Amino acid sequence: VLTLSLPQSRHQRSNPNTPRDPDAQGSGQRGIVAPAARAGAALGGSGGAGGRHRVPLLLLFGRPVGRLLQGPDSNGWRASSAPRTYWPPPPTESESNGYLRVRCNGGLNQQRSAICNAVVAARIMNATLVLPELDTNSFWHDESGFVGIYDVPHFIKTLKYDVRIVMSIPEITTNGKTKKLKGQQLRPPRDAPVSWYATDALETMKKYGAIYLSPFSHRLAEDIDNPELQRLRCRVNYHALRFKPNIMKTSSEIVNKLRSEGHFMSIHLRFELDMLAFAGCFDIFKPQEQKILWKYREEHFAEKELIPMKIRLKGKCPLTPEEVGFILRAMGFDNRTRIYLASGELFGGKRFMKPFKTMFPRLENHSTVGPGKLEENTQGLAGSAVDYMVCLLSDIFMPTYDGPSNFANNLMGHRMYYGFRTTITPNRKALAPILIDRMEGRHIGFERIRRVMSNTHFGAPHKRVHPESFYTNSWPECFCQTDAKNHADRCPPDNINDVLESQFQSEEEMEEARASNQTDPSSQIEELTI
Repeated sequence: VLTLSLPQSRHQRSNPNTPRDPDAQGSGQRGIVAPAARAGAALGGSGGAGGRHRVPLLLLFGRPVGRLLQGPDSNGWRASSAPRTYWPPPPTESESNGYLRVRCNGGLNQQRSAICNAVVAARIMNATLVLPELDTNSFWHDESGFVGIYDVPHFIKTLKYDVRIVMSIPEITTNGKTKKLKGQQLRPPRDAPVSWYATDALETMKKYGAIYLSPFSHRLAEDIDNPELQRLRCRVNYHALRFKPNIMKTSSEIVNKLRSEGHFMSIHLRFELDMLAFAGCFDIFKPQEQKILWKYREEHFAEKELIPMKIRLKGKCPLTPEEVGFILRAMGFDNRTRIYLASGELFGGKRFMKPFKTMFPRLENHSTVGPGKLEENTQGLAGSAVDYMVCLLSDIFMPTYDGPSNFANNLMGHRMYYGFRTTITPNRKALAPILIDRMEGRHIGFERIRRVMSNTHFGAPHKRVHPESFYTNSWPECFCQTDAKNHADRCPPDNINDVLESQFQSEEEMEEARASNQTDPSSQIEELTI
């Protein structure tokens, strides 16, 4: 392996974790994510004398692997979820059509998407949103709830120009009696269109004063033919939903520890019991392990004929740890690569992890990087939140299964939004024949892997094609170009808050003018003569 010396870049000389909000250019507004380091240093490189780095020159498709740290070419696009047309302020208490309650089920990131959908639904119905409830009974057994995971004051303040949010439905007094509105329960259709909320849900809300949507996972269509509502989703997801200070602090401390030894890669290794049982890829496991997988599948998923080899050829099987290591080695990453592993309890245990650890011994997770006090803050949903932030801030992120994995899907979208940060997304279907040959003992070289991986976009702007989720790729709705030929793609002149504040003030001025006109006859005459 050749080596070269590289001077530290401007970003490296400053604090690599300085947060920056992509919608706050020139405004001083700060967000939650650091800009990607732009030096061509390889992962795991350490500082040397004179502020220079000795880094491996590993080749990836004829260019240094270190180039991946610079991120893909943005082609002039940058994140922007500020409105580009007139966006009226949310209704006052007296103008609201009622209250919207939702119960967000699933894991942390499924709930995150549901929260975004709830805000959009409230906007569609001109309703007041009650702080969303997070389901704690089905999987996590974690009683944290919204207030235990997210920064509630920040959430409400950030969305003040979009929806009115309250902590709970206020008590109502009628005929001298005080009662609490619970809301009429509705079960929204899966991927319900905007029209369902504007008609069925709204009609029920007006009748009862409040509605309670439960369950609320994937209950609003992702493809909405309204770019402003899509941008609202991005404002919620990437600006309003900020984890609590203790989670952010723990995440920052872990990232600082990892960065103290150079750049690092994060991998979401989806090789747990639930995902393997869902996928139906049982053929690589021992008979006793297969029994466990079958039992879990029968208890949690619908009956379906499973032919493991067909599933594997379609690319529907999660990559094994060894396959992940093999792909990374083929791409040029060596045993000096520092890797942060975000995963639950791996099914099959040490037998599957041993080959990966042999190839990449510099493995960390939130328990090994932050023992003691840090580890105390990484339990339950908080642990998933910390993993999310560390993966978001890593120099390179690699999901090993992006099927129904909300964690990986949301992260890929988040990393695109915050500067098109490098993401390596293996094409499992294209890799399947190669990995099957290897599994069956046939010799394969790295070149076949490289050819497949050379076609990945590495997190660059690209057209969203079904079944890719909006939360995985919000381009082009939540992005803009400074010198765009298409007017709809041009960047707003200011950041989100400036745009919304100016529109909000304009609305207030109009209201004041209308009120003044009603009491001043001369104003009414003047208006008629203009």
